[in-house]
Amino acid sequence: EVQLVESGGGLVQPGGSLKLSCVASGFTFSNTHMSWVRQAPGKELERVSSISLIGTTWYSDSVKGRFTISRDNAKNTLYLQLNSLKPEDTAVYHCAKTADVNVRGPGTQVAVSS
Repeated sequence: EVQLVESGGGLVQPGGSLKLSCVASGFTFSNTHMSWVRQAPGKELERVSSISLIGTTWYSDSVKGRFTISRDNAKNTLYLQLNSLKPEDTAVYHCAKTADVNVRGPGTQVAVSS
């Protein structure tokens, strides 16, 4: 059974930082292209970053230069470092298989507010 469990969210002030983690199990993580997606209240799911099997990364324009995706295949763990956070980054963040974002974890809430 595929399991993806995110952690690391919280409430931060604008300009703050968080580091999200996602522990994967039930599939060969090292052979899987992974993504972080987010969903804000009333908005559609948005892919914000992806990482290939060999570490090639992609970022949406909305987070480029502020977020950093990484992976540790030995630990079956995906990470997202969030810096210079803005109120518009407020959302539930999920890790997901890039090929099918419906295969994703329950998410971790990130709230950016003063």
